[in-house]
Parts: sequence; structure tokens; C-alpha cells
Amino acid sequence: MSSFWRGGLVGGIGVVVGLPLLVQVIWSFAFRWYFPDLLPSEWGLHAWRYVFSDSSRVGEALLTSLGIGLAVSLLSIGIGLPAARALALHDFPGKGLVEWLLLVPIVVPGVVATMGVHLVFIHLRIADSSLGVVLVHLIPAVPYMILVMASVFANYDTALEETARTLGADAVRTFWFVTLPAILPGLLVATLFTFLISWSQYVTTLLIGGGRVITLSMLLFPLIGGSNNATAAAISLVFVAPALLALGVTARSLANGPSVLGGLGRP
Repeated sequence: MSSFWRGGLVGGIGVVVGLPLLVQVIWSFAFRWYFPDLLPSEWGLHAWRYVFSDSSRVGEALLTSLGIGLAVSLLSIGIGLPAARALALHDFPGKGLVEWLLLVPIVVPGVVATMGVHLVFIHLRIADSSLGVVLVHLIPAVPYMILVMASVFANYDTALEETARTLGADAVRTFWFVTLPAILPGLLVATLFTFLISWSQYVTTLLIGGGRVITLSMLLFPLIGGSNNATAAAISLVFVAPALLALGVTARSLANGPSVLGGLGRP
């Protein structure tokens, strides 16, 4: 009975996720599709021809989005891991205030924070640049990394680290062979969150990038609500593909967790 309900739940999630994508796929190949027709009356490849043309700038935007998303994820790991460990394993004055401040970028609308940051970036001469976009994406991304990893470290036992250090392992080997395998599932989830947060940013990219940093969200959002539904659908499929790929890789890594962690754990 449990397997029946589990299969029904998975199937329901598949329908909820897959049905909107199926509609987008049909739209991307539609040339004429009028209400109340169930399917397009004419099909065509004009939308995909535009997507793969140089004038669409989709290829350029895809590479820019991937580069920014990966940079934000790596920087979030570098900033978030030490902070999350400190919050989870140590008590210090002002800890409650720090935890509350971490929620501010999540609660406060992004436009409000970005407007103030924009003035600072203009003075630092990093506005209208990819560096500025990466830094502003860190504002909502780092809190998610810290909060997720803090919950991971809250259930983490440092006894194995102490044993490894006693047996002569230095800090790097202790982290690589002891700490990393233990926190890897949570780290994968947190990294996926930070990547998707950066990937979907539109307002912050528009304000800080000044229209010079072209990401996929910059191309897609103006098309939503426009008259060319086929082109919007094709670009939206390109937009969602890397996110689904990242989600699939993360889910597969988590499902194969013991073998992955075992491989990391062998010196």
C-alpha cells in the first residue's frame, strides 16, 4: 500500500511539473494556435530558428547565466560553509542577532536592497559589470547557503575530525576525507539553491547590470506577456533546461549517496 501511494505521489509530481512544460513545448513549435483549438492549426520551426540565430543572443546569454550562477555558487560555498559551521557549533555574543540578520535579505524585497547597493557599486565602479551582478546575487544566495548548512552542521559530530587530527591528518586532509563526505548531501542541496537563485534573478541583474550584462532571464522576462508566444516558449525551455539538469544531477547524487561518499572517504 505504501508503494502504491508513493507511486501516486511521484506520478502526481510528474504531472504537475511536466504538464506546463508540455504546453511550452507545443507552443514553441506552433505557428498558429487559436482558441478553442486543442492543438495548433499550423506548426513551424520559426521560434527555434530565432533561438539558434546570432541575433537572438540566446547562446551568449546562456553562457553568461551559467558563468554567473557557477561563480555565485562557489563564492556562496566559500562564504557560507565557515559561517554555517560557526553558527551551528559555537555560541558567541550576538549569535541571535546574526541569525536574524541572515533572514533580512530573504524577507526584504530585492528591489529595495538592490537600489542601495547600486549606489555603492557606482562609486566602486563595478556597476554595469558581471562582477557587480555576481556580488549582488550573493545577497539572496548566501543566506540560503548558511541556513541550509547550519542545519546540516547542527547534527554533525566533530569526533571523527578530532580522531583524524590525532592520527596525523592535517586540516586539508581532514576536511576532504572526513568533513566533506559527511556534509556532502546537504552541500549539494544548498549549492543547487544558490545556483537556482542566481539563475532566476531578473530585477537585480537589470539594475546592477544596467542592460549590459545579458542573461537568459533578461531575454525571457520581456517576452512574457508579449504577442510572440512561440518565441517566449522556446526561450523559456532553454531557460528551464539547465535548472532541471542541475536538479536531476543533484537528485541522482543524493540517491547514490553512500557510493559517492565512500569514494571520497578513501585516502
